[in-house]
Amino acid sequence: MKLDEINRRTKEAVAYLVESLESGRSEVLVQYLAAMGRFHHYSLGNVMLIARQRPDATHVAGFRTWNSLGRFVKKGQRGILILAPMVRRKRGEHESLPEEMVPPGRQLVGFRAAYVFDISQTDGKDLPVLSEVRGDVTDLRERLTAWLAEQAIAVSYSVDIAPARGVSSGGKITLLPSMPAAEEFATLVHEVAHELLHRGDRRLETTKQIRETEAEAVAFAVCESLGLETGSASVDYIELWHGDAELLAASLEIVQRTSALILGALDPAEQRTPDDAGDQEPGPGPLCTNVSGG
Repeated sequence: MKLDEINRRTKEAVAYLVESLESGRSEVLVQYLAAMGRFHHYSLGNVMLIARQRPDATHVAGFRTWNSLGRFVKKGQRGILILAPMVRRKRGEHESLPEEMVPPGRQLVGFRAAYVFDISQTDGKDLPVLSEVRGDVTDLRERLTAWLAEQAIAVSYSVDIAPARGVSSGGKITLLPSMPAAEEFATLVHEVAHELLHRGDRRLETTKQIRETEAEAVAFAVCESLGLETGSASVDYIELWHGDAELLAASLEIVQRTSALILGALDPAEQRTPDDAGDQEPGPGPLCTNVSGG
């Protein structure tokens, strides 16, 4: 498949989201944000492609990677199209690698079509369960606050911020005490998003609605990835985007990158299983387009 055709499909995925929001179907945005959380190693372009083609996908990998895990793609299953970067290894020789794994001195020369399959399209051995979140977020909170300390961001509690559940004030996050653990964690992630996104010049370049919606979108994507229930509040707040769909499309990459950064901080020892050269898990690809108190 030619790159022009892949780019066309990626643009269509964004256009579908914008059209859906303009017509009031905010559930499409929820699906895309959920995909960001589940596939945070992928570029926004590939997240959009996966969500557009198979919105219920939960765990995708290439054909050979599934085989290496003792699972096999069912006969007749149609692959999910994504973009895989091509790097120059030696003169006249190329290989496919995730872009972040391109060794120094090797050159990214383009992208090619690749296909992955969702676990629902496979049969075989059960996958090993690396971690499960069942509402107990104690370890996650400790990991996140430890990472924040490394970034010189303090976390404290105060009843004085009520009715807000959390406040970010540039190097300091204050949370309302006595919240349920899962709600506190989601609020903390929301405020971390503010710290990462909305300080300095960018705070002056965005409205409060933009900042709040971006932060809530990040919290939704992170909690979705961890299997935490966020309730309807996040979804209701995210619906505000239907009034400014073009602005949402421009902000999605920011939301995706921030979600991936926080998820990486929560699991620094996370091991990726790169596909073989024939169907590598792709790194960042071309991109068709350039919610608690804040």
